[in-house]
Amino acid sequence: MSRTTGQQTVVVTGASAGIGRATARMFAARGARVALLARGRAGLDAAAAEVREAGGQALPVVTDMAEPDQVREAARRVEEELGPVDVWVNNAFTAAFGRFMDLSAEEFLQATKSTYLGYVHGTRAALTYMLPRDRGTVVQVGSALAYRGIPLQSAYCGAKHAIQGFTESLRCELLHDRSAVRVTMVQMPAVNTPQFTWLRTHLPRHAQPVPPIYQPEVAARAVLRAADHPRRREYWVGASTVATLLANAVVPGLLDRYLARTGFDSQQTDAFPPTQGDGNLFEPADAKEDRGTHGVFDDRAHASSPQQWASRHHVAQAAAAAGLAGAGYALLRRARS
Repeated sequence: MSRTTGQQTVVVTGASAGIGRATARMFAARGARVALLARGRAGLDAAAAEVREAGGQALPVVTDMAEPDQVREAARRVEEELGPVDVWVNNAFTAAFGRFMDLSAEEFLQATKSTYLGYVHGTRAALTYMLPRDRGTVVQVGSALAYRGIPLQSAYCGAKHAIQGFTESLRCELLHDRSAVRVTMVQMPAVNTPQFTWLRTHLPRHAQPVPPIYQPEVAARAVLRAADHPRRREYWVGASTVATLLANAVVPGLLDRYLARTGFDSQQTDAFPPTQGDGNLFEPADAKEDRGTHGVFDDRAHASSPQQWASRHHVAQAAAAAGLAGAGYALLRRARS
């Protein structure tokens, strides 16, 4: 890396809440200059205050990642006001919960534009400046659902699958050109973010992430590690992510049937009233009121992940993965019986 971490200029999209906000705060704690991009002004301002309190320089820029002109203008401002971008973290998304046939064409299109095309626009803006300098890193915040679709999240799963394919294609092009610009992806587990109380939903009960649930700081630490070590093409966060991806590689049909049986109830809870309103699909939910970093599942969310240690120690990771694959296969066999 050509700069020390404390001198970096970092862009984080979706920075007003959840993983993005936790990531921005952690970069700030290392003294970075952090540009925060999101649609919601109140959330952005609160996140910027946290960045400054942590010791970083903050530039909040209201940006709809679905709009390429806004993304280009945001990147121009960052380069002009903070300096050359070293790390660009794509994290912003919107989605809608519900059966595929319950989602309107407009809802599906908006989720795809904000999530998949938002990453495309962000990556293009970053590379516009990084490629001529022949340095920089793009970190794509992914999900286990980039490999394994689940019911009730067809728009989100489709977008994350698309991001995975797009990133692999781009990585090959950079390798062909012998570029020093890096792109890496971090596949996340279920995370306790405000999305489950503000996304558009057609579910009869309150949406929840499929347990086990991790805190946003667990995900943010993985993003920082990926930014520091971008030669690795992909990072998996959480034992649940490892088990899911391995099971999907070995017994995808069996996993289809397992999720058909369990995937509806596991994504809904009676612990909170059903979400009301239109959610943040077309308008930001934190435009006038800050919603914070965490969601409503603090009492169930894990603040650490032993698998993150394993991801830095490949022999241990291989042994753990083998055990998880065997356990996952046994679980799926029991579910089928």
